[in-house]
Amino acid sequence: MLHASCYMLFNVPQFIDIEDKIVGPLTAKQLGWLALGGVVLLTIWGFFDTETFIIGAIVTVPISITFAFYRPYNQPLNKFIMASFSFMLRPKMYVWKRLPDKIDPIAKAKKEATDKSRSQKKASSQKIEEISRILDQK
Repeated sequence: MLHASCYMLFNVPQFIDIEDKIVGPLTAKQLGWLALGGVVLLTIWGFFDTETFIIGAIVTVPISITFAFYRPYNQPLNKFIMASFSFMLRPKMYVWKRLPDKIDPIAKAKKEATDKSRSQKKASSQKIEEISRILDQK
């Protein structure tokens, strides 16, 4: 028989969805996005003049910072964008569509069936009343 303290030997990991910090407060993904932005800026600096570099930096820096730090609905931005494109491009599956009013014969048939079952119930209840009267008399 095991003692209750035997169950406390193993530590169960918690917060497993939190990424490890690599450099200071930055995770590996954040560091990768910032490094990618730096590589793009370095490439622009090498191939173009200063004015083009400034324009490229104005565009590249916010994009790389956004991809590194912004997490909509607690998921990475690149995953969120890919899910958005996937949702827009894949065919939509409708679980239920309201039928047009032209297909009323089905509804009418169902209504007639329920009316018939109600009338049968009335007839059977009348028969039961007659039988109970006959039994009460004898």
